[in-house]
Amino acid sequence: MKVLYVCPVEMAASGRLDLVDSLTGHRGRVWNVSWNPTGTVFASCGEDKTVRLWTKSSGQRTWMNKTVLTDGHQRTIREVAWSPCGNYLASASFDATTAIWDRKSGEFECNATLEGHENEVKSVCWAKSGNLLATCSRDKSVWVWETSEDDEYECAAVINAHSQDVKKVIWHPHDDILASSSYDNTIKLFREDISDNDWINCGTLASHESTVWGIAFDKTGTRLASCSDDKTVKIWQQYLPGNPEGVVTQSNEPTWKCVCTLSGYHSRVVYDIAWCHQTDLIATACGDDAIRVFKETPSSHKNQPEFELICTVHRAHTQDVNSVAWNPKEAGLLASAGDDSRVNLWQFKEETIIF
Repeated sequence: MKVLYVCPVEMAASGRLDLVDSLTGHRGRVWNVSWNPTGTVFASCGEDKTVRLWTKSSGQRTWMNKTVLTDGHQRTIREVAWSPCGNYLASASFDATTAIWDRKSGEFECNATLEGHENEVKSVCWAKSGNLLATCSRDKSVWVWETSEDDEYECAAVINAHSQDVKKVIWHPHDDILASSSYDNTIKLFREDISDNDWINCGTLASHESTVWGIAFDKTGTRLASCSDDKTVKIWQQYLPGNPEGVVTQSNEPTWKCVCTLSGYHSRVVYDIAWCHQTDLIATACGDDAIRVFKETPSSHKNQPEFELICTVHRAHTQDVNSVAWNPKEAGLLASAGDDSRVNLWQFKEETIIF
């Protein structure tokens, strides 16, 4: 009787980013791109002190610069962020202010300017609830602002937990928990202490060896990705009090542990990171002019996850890539911004290699 030997089939994940559009209009560096909640419009900002809104008409393939917001700032605009309802846009500037743009009249107009930081405002972000806004600055502080129905903004807290320039603030995808990253190599988590109506540091994540430029939560809010000047990406896992793994927690607060470090992929500083809440893909923006996409492997484990590099676009921009942002509704659509004055749009397509 003949015995047939069947060679096992091995498969590896792969993919590519196809350039959809390359948009011009900004003068100088483009620092940041941000999608509105419906994924139909995105904002970009940069060295030219403007915010540009981009959209495409029904049936059209190309994206157009619909609106240019000017006169909101006196210096470079470092970051833009949409409110959860999409009716407000916040812009953070090196002029130490944050502008709030409102489109109640049909067009976006600057209806408030938030002041208080002593130096450049590096990042701004709205909480999922829409009632809170966070900013951070070179002055080492993180500010939490409360919003009201009559469009008033009041400082609820000034947090001085970092010892150096604070680069980024992001809110948890579901709860009013704030994360910040800093030149002091750490990530810190904050929440409001209802008992004394103040914001407290409820966690410090320390593993990077240099500035932490970017942070991003996954869709569950139980994992956090960070990128750094040390050329690595780290994945952090949340462990609640009484967790079955036996990870020690203190003061009834969750503990966050670094469970994965991606090293050897980036040749220069990693400036930004985006975790897609539709596909779970992670994209990075790097000073080596490249965009990289990582995917968790099927055999990955919660406490020891494994991620593989499935796509690299060398020369994604002709100079440093500063920002990447996944579209919140259209799976695989990625926007990027660079020092080359361009905003690029990419479509990720997954492939499987059989060998």
